[in-house]
Amino acid sequence: MAPDQPAVAASDAPILASVDLVAGYIPGVNILNGCSVHVTRGELVGIIGPNGAGKSTLIKSMFGLVPVRGGQVLLSGDDISSLPAHKLVARGLGYVPQNNNVFPSLTIEENLQMGIYLRPKEFRTRYQVITEMFPVLHQRRSQKCGSLSGGERQVVAMGRALMTDPQVLFLDEPSAGLSPIMQDSVFASIKTINSSGVSILMVEQNARSCLEIAHRGYVLDQGRDAYTGTGHDLLGDPKVIELYLGTLARVGN
Repeated sequence: MAPDQPAVAASDAPILASVDLVAGYIPGVNILNGCSVHVTRGELVGIIGPNGAGKSTLIKSMFGLVPVRGGQVLLSGDDISSLPAHKLVARGLGYVPQNNNVFPSLTIEENLQMGIYLRPKEFRTRYQVITEMFPVLHQRRSQKCGSLSGGERQVVAMGRALMTDPQVLFLDEPSAGLSPIMQDSVFASIKTINSSGVSILMVEQNARSCLEIAHRGYVLDQGRDAYTGTGHDLLGDPKVIELYLGTLARVGN
């Protein structure tokens, strides 16, 4: 199934890019070994690949959470490689981690407030935008997030990241640990966010579902971008199917 969003012009200049990125957690040990990806305005780009390929490290290094040792991260052409995460938020980037992505003791509304706590005067305006996108967040605004399901927490976490009105949103394994039904719900929410004009760079283990909604995708392997193409093309690429999507994907095609 091809993505149903409008096509994004391939000639558009990237709003966000990594160029020959080298990064890692431990001194002298690199996880990324010259990784180059880019996102144009309005795109939904998926990152897939085997475990240990560097998928989460890629978006963490682009968001200032992992030291960059070589290459560049560019935002609208500006080098942001050395900027810490809080400054990147101010520059228009948002990030939703895979784990511990809500404050369980706070209500949904309080979690959204935390997303924009440095700009409290903008809370009501942004709250209205986010809850119009996801009405359930307003309907259940007084519920503690600790009582929510995993999929519901993901929507709260994405809503909180959107409170700052980011240009680009990083998503790290948004469907991890969710039931198939909740995975479908989360992917639908991601499409809604992208349709609102937010560019998305998403790392995802559920490769098939990721590529089904992505305008473009990258396959990472050993810290490098091994393959790239439209989500539709990668879903049908025999090499990608055999190496990364597995037997079930081959049968599904």
